[in-house]
Amino acid sequence: MLCRSSAGSCSPAQCHGGLRPNPNPIPSLSLASFHLASSSSLHLHLISPLQVSPSPAPSSSQPQEFAGLIDEFEQTRLSRRQNARSTALLCLNEQQEKIYVPSLHDEADGENLQRRKIIEEASLATKRKPRFPGSISFPKEDAVAVLTSDDQAFKQALEIRRGVAAEVLKVALSAGRLSKPYSAKIVSCLPNFVDRVVIEAAEMKVVPEFSHLSFNARAKRYIQGSGVVELVKWLKHNSLTYPQIGKLICLCSSNLEPVRRLAEWLKTIHVKGKYLGYVLVKASSILEYKLEMLVEIVDYLAEKGVKREWMGFVLSRCPRVLTLSMSEIEFRVKFYMHMGMDEKDFGTMVYDYPKALGFFSLEEMHSKVNYLKEFGLSTEEVGRLLAYKPQLMGCSIEERWKPLVKYLYYLGVRRDGMKRILMAKPVIFCVDLERTIAPKVRFLQDIGVRQEDIGSVIARFPPLLTYSLYKKIRPVVIFLLTKAGVTQENIAKVIASDPQLVGCSIINKLDVNVKYLLSLGIRLHTIGEMIADFPMLPRYNLDVIRPKYQYLRRIMVRPLQDLIEFPRFFSYSLDGRIIPRHEILVKNHVNFKLRYMLASSDEEFNQRVQAVVENRRNFESGERHSDPSDTESY
Repeated sequence: MLCRSSAGSCSPAQCHGGLRPNPNPIPSLSLASFHLASSSSLHLHLISPLQVSPSPAPSSSQPQEFAGLIDEFEQTRLSRRQNARSTALLCLNEQQEKIYVPSLHDEADGENLQRRKIIEEASLATKRKPRFPGSISFPKEDAVAVLTSDDQAFKQALEIRRGVAAEVLKVALSAGRLSKPYSAKIVSCLPNFVDRVVIEAAEMKVVPEFSHLSFNARAKRYIQGSGVVELVKWLKHNSLTYPQIGKLICLCSSNLEPVRRLAEWLKTIHVKGKYLGYVLVKASSILEYKLEMLVEIVDYLAEKGVKREWMGFVLSRCPRVLTLSMSEIEFRVKFYMHMGMDEKDFGTMVYDYPKALGFFSLEEMHSKVNYLKEFGLSTEEVGRLLAYKPQLMGCSIEERWKPLVKYLYYLGVRRDGMKRILMAKPVIFCVDLERTIAPKVRFLQDIGVRQEDIGSVIARFPPLLTYSLYKKIRPVVIFLLTKAGVTQENIAKVIASDPQLVGCSIINKLDVNVKYLLSLGIRLHTIGEMIADFPMLPRYNLDVIRPKYQYLRRIMVRPLQDLIEFPRFFSYSLDGRIIPRHEILVKNHVNFKLRYMLASSDEEFNQRVQAVVENRRNFESGERHSDPSDTESY
């Protein structure tokens, strides 16, 4: 139990050793006793619950402190619970620190504390932006630069002037019958012109005529005199977008008239619509050119084969042509003319791909021509190739041509095959390897075409790589498997033997031929075997197949089985081979199978006929004892 140290005695319960707790104990009186060691400190002594330890009475100079402390603890009484003693002691220590901390510092410590607070405020002040000129800031020592109050005031004044000039410009555009939203968009694209308005309005103040006017009035005067409102309306009428209008006006130094004059000239050479603004923006440097220089360039190109009605299309696709000097234009034209192009070829090349003339550097053009010559092409062949497919000049050697050449070489295509690809389908050197060519090669591998045959397939029919895989190649293969009777074992052989088959139309060609063969009485699986034996069969027109079949059945009187055994019969000319040889056989009373009748040369055919005739003559004369039926093997 605890006792009050100042009382000097204990309660009856304490004296008799009672342990019944007090229902509302006062922590400060029941847990500790106070002892003042000196006038500046307060010491707390814990007393055993079964021992009363008297303590000296407080001095007369401290009764008010104890009274205030006791009243405070009376207001924050703690109920009797677990750890009540420790809680009471903790509360007492906290209150003691709050009361006596200020008394532990002297005047010097107070100054240090105040200095520390000022330093902390200064370190945090740089994170705040001064809200008005002259406001106090606390910049860090490592700050690069801080605007003074005068600079900040000047900057704010300049922004105000810009805002005023922009509003005056909006009002002027709106007064010119332009909508407010459109005027706001145009002004947002004219930051340089707004600055020019601010500068010119400031310079007008020194002129006695305008010195008495306000800034708004001077800005309005300058805008009216510049003609920007009329120019914006005219450009808008000619389908220029507001970003293009803003860029053109900002590019002009002070005189806006060259923009309108140049636009009018471009319209005379058939640059129309949205391309007018595109040409003016992309070839903005021509704003400083004299109109005579541009007319000279256009006239020279017209002499070299570029028709005047094509000129607008050419310049719309490559405005950079107008930025070249006359000497550069002449050198580029001679570059193509020396490769065997005439004026007609050069004109069509420039029309098909205008960038071939004015977009690439001369060094890049020479390097691409030399690379194409490495495939065995002559200078004239390269010229014809570029005249036919000038988009080759837009392909990168390192990013497009070299990876494609390595891939084709891996597939088995050699130099001659690559030359054939270039001459037959040069667009293959312009398409993407991963997205266009590689998927078709993987499809050929999936249907069973051997790796060593893929190269020959591509070399014999380069357009295969340009067809759509899902719209052209796969539908043809599926048709052959399902509607033409070709088996999965033979489909690879059919495609490898005749890759041109994938380029045929299913509706107009393949389906028509298959239905005709079915109408002759040939079964579907037999048609598949005929196509496997002769893959070109579905590619023939009915106008070619029908007369030959009628001659076979009506004149030659041959059975249908002969046609099934030899479907190549349809590949031979009716008037040039079938009829003449059939007449020779009839004349000599000889009968050959279609294979021996048509598949040999004229000399071999005549020798075979003479041998059969001689054999029959010998048999009839009795000189040879052999059966003339042996000739049926032919």
